[in-house]
Amino acid sequence: MKSANKLTATTALTALLIALIALAGCAGARTSTDPIASEIVASNDAPGSSYRLVRKAARVGQATVLYVRSTKVEPILRPVSYATSLGSLIFKSALGTAGRVALGTMLMPALKGEIPPLANAESMNLPEFESRLDKVTGTRQSLGTIEFLVDGEEYFERLESAIRSANDSIDMRTYIFDNDDYAVSVADMLKARADDDIRVRVMFDSLGTIQAMQVDPESIPNQHRAPLSMAMYLENGSRARVRSTANPWTTGDHTKTTIIDKKIAYVGGMNIGREYRYEWHDLMMEVRGPVVNQLQHESDKAWARAGLLGDLANFFAFIKGKSDDADDGGYPIRVLQTRNFDSDIYKAQIAAIRNAKSYILIENAYFSDDRTLYELAKARRRGVDVRVILPLDGNHGTLNGSNQIAINTMLEHGIRVYRFPGMSHIKAAVFDGWACVGSANFDKLSLKINKELNLATSDPAAVEQLLNSVFIPDLMVSEEINEPVDITMTARVAEIIADELL
Repeated sequence: MKSANKLTATTALTALLIALIALAGCAGARTSTDPIASEIVASNDAPGSSYRLVRKAARVGQATVLYVRSTKVEPILRPVSYATSLGSLIFKSALGTAGRVALGTMLMPALKGEIPPLANAESMNLPEFESRLDKVTGTRQSLGTIEFLVDGEEYFERLESAIRSANDSIDMRTYIFDNDDYAVSVADMLKARADDDIRVRVMFDSLGTIQAMQVDPESIPNQHRAPLSMAMYLENGSRARVRSTANPWTTGDHTKTTIIDKKIAYVGGMNIGREYRYEWHDLMMEVRGPVVNQLQHESDKAWARAGLLGDLANFFAFIKGKSDDADDGGYPIRVLQTRNFDSDIYKAQIAAIRNAKSYILIENAYFSDDRTLYELAKARRRGVDVRVILPLDGNHGTLNGSNQIAINTMLEHGIRVYRFPGMSHIKAAVFDGWACVGSANFDKLSLKINKELNLATSDPAAVEQLLNSVFIPDLMVSEEINEPVDITMTARVAEIIADELL
């Protein structure tokens, strides 16, 4: 027992020393005007070997600290969350493996025969479907309005304006807060608002951010000086408060929401970084109305849970309940989430596929869930027009390979598949006039493991805006895949990894 305790203490001390060495060793100038925290910024102008060594040391230090947090600290501060994460992971993995075996050996092979023509049927009864979702997911609709913001220029200009105009609070919850030039500019803006006595709280996923900081976009300016720790950069010389979530059992918080003054919320798939601002095709939503109260409540609980009091603080935030600060009015909007032992997003979208009668449109970069593929194949075989848009240039090698298998499966069952030119990070779907948009992919992590948040609505005007601003333009510029793609051994291995881990 003493040796185990000694090993634990040694591991923690080693992690701390590595982190301190990494942070202390990074001297250099930077683009920010903040004179504090210059010690945590690495210069791209520094000698190549020194610069790479400093960044590598920082990554090793951060990864070591994250490991210690996730395995040693989480069970103490968040025992309930830690235990439920493990139980949920085991439960979902066991069921998932059994389900994939059944799908691969019995259910999917049973879908044989000629592909029927499109039924050209009327869409499903949306009020009835919304009532069904109340029972299927256990959620209830709120009221609000959604404006879809397509691509980085439209979204980030709106976000920056909202940050500059904030009067009371800014609550940002994101999977990745990168350290590239654009992310640093957002950080500087948040720090400035915090110094204006605006409450600024920033929360990001530790593992997601560490992974993103390992690779710089090719377009990043040569003169950019990259902070080695965005948490320290945001906090040093500033009143901004920052919390990073650990990753027990490799679970993550993939949610992306920013809430301004408890009245305006931005929800969707974009993280904070150069790719999202300038390079990728992506989608966010500006949300107003009473539904923002629910989004603020979810943000408050996540913030409390990530703090020193952990599960206890989360419990008190839950008991406190929702505020009523948001404006009134709007149309029905449903908040859907993926959490431990529960995935509203998965259940709702499977129900939507099963109930669709006319059409299904999906755009997503990561498409590896076998059950979703099976339900889409069944929908097409009952005459539903099913179309899926995937990116031509995906950013994830393993899931790119898995997508190749998915493409051939969809083509085999009459589903029309398109390749969007470049990288599309959009996570959106429309089923007979019911839209579901947010942070969740069609993979195991998003549908069963990570924390995710989507918004869904069947309001005709909102769905029409989504169709006109995203799906119709993207279908027009995308190339349809008419023949099966070549499947390499690498792609087959990637599918196995995606099924089991991603």
